[in-house]
Amino acid sequence: MSEPQKLTQEEIRLKEDRERKAYWRRWGCYLSDRQWGTVREDYSKDGSAWDYFSFEQSHYRAYRWGEDGIAGMSDNHQRLCFSLALWNERDPFLKERLYGLTNSQGNHGEDVKEYYFHLDNTPTHSYMKFLYKYPQEAFPYWQLEKENKKRGLKDREFELIETGIFKDNKYFDVTVEYAKATDEDILIYIQVANRSSETATIHLLPTLWFRNIWSWGYEVEKPQLKIYEQAEKYSVIEAQHPDLGKRWLYCDRQPGQTHLN
Repeated sequence: MSEPQKLTQEEIRLKEDRERKAYWRRWGCYLSDRQWGTVREDYSKDGSAWDYFSFEQSHYRAYRWGEDGIAGMSDNHQRLCFSLALWNERDPFLKERLYGLTNSQGNHGEDVKEYYFHLDNTPTHSYMKFLYKYPQEAFPYWQLEKENKKRGLKDREFELIETGIFKDNKYFDVTVEYAKATDEDILIYIQVANRSSETATIHLLPTLWFRNIWSWGYEVEKPQLKIYEQAEKYSVIEAQHPDLGKRWLYCDRQPGQTHLN
């Protein structure tokens, strides 16, 4: 008789998850790429699904049915979320989420006008990889909206690359990798590469937050974030949630990594 085939590490993780010995699928790439301006956030009286929650409002309004972010992850109920905020010192506000057009703004309907790539992911999310291309000049938000509004159904869409924003490779490649040591211990490795021949500045802000479920009339205990420890080279944020217990985000200020457990 032939020897039984040995399970791979990912197959072992899947088996542990099925048998509820370890919850490998609790944390994964469940954070939406885009939440604003979609039917998911339509609780208007007239059913204006794509217009009720605009991109401009997304900077200061709380979502009701989900969250969004760049290269993000969360637990399977989006209670605790992590993603990146970026700033190139040219944009009028932080780059916290993807930009695009609503159904009525685009000449071919709803559309995201960004370049982002989900490069890799295992079934248990034990490894995930994401790439985002962030321009070094001011992001052409209003040019994209204005130009697409002028075009009809028979015209091509006006895309981000056509604005000239990537001329001379003036952009950053922001790569984020997630690797799980255990089902509750996650290493986050962030790399930023300047593709231009000129020096450019980028501010990188790893962001941890809770999905807002306390502003809608539900009787729930409000979660808390606080500084657990702070030093010159690193900081630790403690997140306490009634359903998830305590979690800690360790951020190394040296080039390299972030740690969530």
